[in-house]
Amino acid sequence: MIVVANRIPVAKGYEKQFEERFKNRQKLVEGMPGFIKFQLLKPIQGDYYISMTYWESYEAFENWTKSPEFEKAHSANPRPPKEMFAGPNVLEIHEVILSSDSKAS
Repeated sequence: MIVVANRIPVAKGYEKQFEERFKNRQKLVEGMPGFIKFQLLKPIQGDYYISMTYWESYEAFENWTKSPEFEKAHSANPRPPKEMFAGPNVLEIHEVILSSDSKAS
C-alpha cells in the first residue's frame, strides 16, 4: 500500500475557506482504480494541513496523476487566491511496510 501525503501550509485566516474547498471537491479520486481512501488532516500543532490518499500501489497513484480526472480535480474554478497559502506544498510518498490496528478492529 502507498500513502501520499501533501503537506499544505494554509495562511492564517484562510482555514475555513480552505476546508470548504475540500468539503465541496468533486470527489473524482474515489472512482479511480487502486484508490483506497482519502483523509484531510487539520493541524492541532504545527502549520500544515495534510491531504492523504491511500493507494493499492504506486502505479495506481501514478495512473491517477496522469488521468483526465486528476486534471479536472486540480483545475479548480475559481482558483484559490495565492494569499491562501503560506508557502509551497510538500508532496511525500511512502510505502506502508508495517501497520497495526486496535484489537477492537
